[in-house]
Order: sequence, then structure tokens, then C-alpha cells
Amino acid sequence: MKKFEVTVTIDRPIGYTDAFNNVYPVDYGFVENIIAGDGEYQDAYILSASVVPTKKFSGEVVAVIVRKNDVEDKWVVMSKGEHIDIATIQSKTNFIEQYFDSDIMLLV
Repeated sequence: MKKFEVTVTIDRPIGYTDAFNNVYPVDYGFVENIIAGDGEYQDAYILSASVVPTKKFSGEVVAVIVRKNDVEDKWVVMSKGEHIDIATIQSKTNFIEQYFDSDIMLLV
């Protein structure tokens, strides 16, 4: 699968605490007009080093977190041209992904 560009609406910025007391160490949001397996907009982690506080972030989907025990996958979005490895994705998303059985697929 190839990388592609998206715009993410950030609804859980760094520091956000959810109903289960998970504190988000990265920006997280959704891609409008793309429906995920749960019937809601596609969710995305923003792992770019160049993010500044914002409501919207445009970048490339560089990886997909494929949840084997859930109905939806998560996208990993970074600024165009940035690179990341699987271990770093696992480390940065573990605050939520620890609750799921997942594989990470890097896009080319």
C-alpha cells in the first residue's frame, strides 16, 4: 500500500485525558469523509515531529495499525517526507494500543 495525503481534525490534542484516564502523549483525531469499520470517521495518530498546536493537520499516512481484535484500524500520519519505524510507532501509541492485538503495516 502506498502513502497518501490526508487532513486530520484533531479532537484529542497532546495532554487530553479520556474517560478511562488515558492521557494522550500525541495528537489524535479523525479524517472526515472516510468511514472506518466502526461506522465513524477514520481515526489517526499524528506522530510528526513538526506538529504545532492546531485544529487540523495535513500530512501523509505512513502506517496502518491493523487491530486483529477490533472492527477498526488506526492510521499513522506524519509530515510529508518524514520517516518512522515500527518500534517508534509501537512506543508512541502504546498508551492505547496496549489494549489491542495489532500489527503495524508501514506504507511505501
